[in-house]
This record gives sequence, structure tokens and C-alpha cells, in this order.
Amino acid sequence: MKLRSSLFLILALVGILSLNSCVKKYRCECAITYSGAPGLPDSITKGYEITDTRDGAKSLCEDESFEHEENGIKIKEVCKLF
Repeated sequence: MKLRSSLFLILALVGILSLNSCVKKYRCECAITYSGAPGLPDSITKGYEITDTRDGAKSLCEDESFEHEENGIKIKEVCKLF
């Protein structure tokens, strides 16, 4: 019985450590462009860090991308994970 408890504890620790090793810091950078009228701001790039698995970070980052148009002015934000 004691061996079974110890084995379960070791397997649980190995599982937790293996899951934590997949979580890393990634950088998400978003390019923002404006078009449709003179005098709009120049294109800019903003960035921030995401701590997650690669797939999770990619999903979070790319979900920030959007396009919006109002009164002939178009704002486009494209986000990519690095």
C-alpha cells in the first residue's frame, strides 16, 4: 500500500513538471495601420508578453487582430506571435 502511494505521488510530480515545462513566455507584436484620410497617425507596432503554451499564446495573440472601418477611415491591427 505504501509503495502504491509513493508511486502515485512520483507520477503526479512528473506530470506536473512536464506540463509546466511547456509554459513559456512568448512575445506578441501587433502592427496597427490607419488608412482612408489624410493626416491619420503613422503605422505603429505594439508588443506584449504572453505566458502560456505555444498554441495557447498563438491563439491569444492572433485573436487580438481585427479590422474596423468607420466614416471611410480603416483601422487594421495584425498580431503575430514571436
